[in-house]
Amino acid sequence: MIVCHCQNISDRDINAAIDWMRKSDAQTIITPGKIYHALGKAADCGGCMPLFLQIMRGNDNLEVPMHLRGLRRRGSSQEGAHEGRRDGHRVSQQGSAV
Repeated sequence: MIVCHCQNISDRDINAAIDWMRKSDAQTIITPGKIYHALGKAADCGGCMPLFLQIMRGNDNLEVPMHLRGLRRRGSSQEGAHEGRRDGHRVSQQGSAV
């Protein structure tokens, strides 16, 4: 079945790419971008993404390696995180520039 009409990608292509990536590196985290790259293509309009993700999730080889699960929860707290920027880093927060 054709999943992405813009790039002519089928469900078989997606599953073959996932299987190939998992076979070549058992520790990799597989993303839609990596699948497009493995197929030598690039996402275009994004209209296929819901079906693309559904096909991905249906593949048994998509599973995240056990030691990589839950890393976000174990990391630093996300509350108040601001990518290391100081408070007031925006011009609008630094006062009026008259």
